[in-house]
Amino acid sequence: MKDVLPKMPFKNLLKSRYRWLVIAVVIIAVIGASRYAFFLSFPPGDGQIVKIVDFAKGSSLKKLADELEKSGVLGSSRLFIFTARLRGVTDKLQAGTYQFTDAMPPADILGMLERGEVYEKRFAVPEGYSIYQLAEMLEGKELFAKAVFLKECSNPALLKELGIKGKTVEGYLYPSTYNLANIDDPEVFVKMMTTQFFKIWNERFASLEKSSGLNRQQIVTLASIVEKEAVVPSEKPLIASVFLNRLKKRMPLQSDPTALYGVRSFAGAVKRKDILRSTPYNTYKINGLPPGPIGNPGEGAIEAVLKPASTGYYYFVAKKDGTHHFSATLDEHNRAVNLYLKGKGLPAYRNDHKNITGRR
Repeated sequence: MKDVLPKMPFKNLLKSRYRWLVIAVVIIAVIGASRYAFFLSFPPGDGQIVKIVDFAKGSSLKKLADELEKSGVLGSSRLFIFTARLRGVTDKLQAGTYQFTDAMPPADILGMLERGEVYEKRFAVPEGYSIYQLAEMLEGKELFAKAVFLKECSNPALLKELGIKGKTVEGYLYPSTYNLANIDDPEVFVKMMTTQFFKIWNERFASLEKSSGLNRQQIVTLASIVEKEAVVPSEKPLIASVFLNRLKKRMPLQSDPTALYGVRSFAGAVKRKDILRSTPYNTYKINGLPPGPIGNPGEGAIEAVLKPASTGYYYFVAKKDGTHHFSATLDEHNRAVNLYLKGKGLPAYRNDHKNITGRR
């Protein structure tokens, strides 16, 4: 006679399976919670891995988390993102350059991002940019308000302290990349840039000032014009030679960027109303150099003024590839203008001293 196992009622079977399902879910939840608690509390390493990352404004948290996981700083990018969402801080994380190690708990990393404890807050000063352009960039990157920065640029007490003769620090803000992580005062930033300028000046150019026939302010002013006119760096000594030749002949420099300084950013074609506008900087309207720089030149432009090419050029006109055609005579220059500017915008402007055409 075969033993017959009693059959479990269907309802009891369902209850039994449901009970085991609940137990399984609970076990999984406990394991998950334990893993999550471990993830938050214990870093994946002992500090041997150091990672510097750029978290740009508008960048995704996932991209950052994936990069940190790949480098070994985070154990799980997925749990890191989950934590940020759970805490409701995904929209509060601050852009900047951060330094993390694998000895940092993820909660600490998230806290640094939320508080904006950046390792570096880099700001690049492009060659040739004016204080007005820099002010717009600084405000756009939420570093300093434009008006506050410009106020420091023309601070009489600061100018006296720095030994700058002029109404602003224009020309002396050395083009380079600066770390503004611990700087919340625009005066400190201005001092950083000018300190770097004087360091380079004393190392490379101070000994050449006397033989140039120009003083420092004049050298920097002319260099700022050369910087604005030049597209190809190798042409800077040629452009400098043109302006120096014209200065010796007492010819107006007639440089397009000077007509726009303090009015609008130099970009695109210079219009007739620009070159007819009377300003202290417009070299279509004044003889000689402007009263001060129109931007902040780099080393190449300053060197070009101090070591210009030896030429007989008095004119140049922009070609279509970013370079210029240089001419010694007005007739040659007019032929070049017809060749390179014909049918493009306004004809070259001419006054009693004829025209020098810069970038168009």
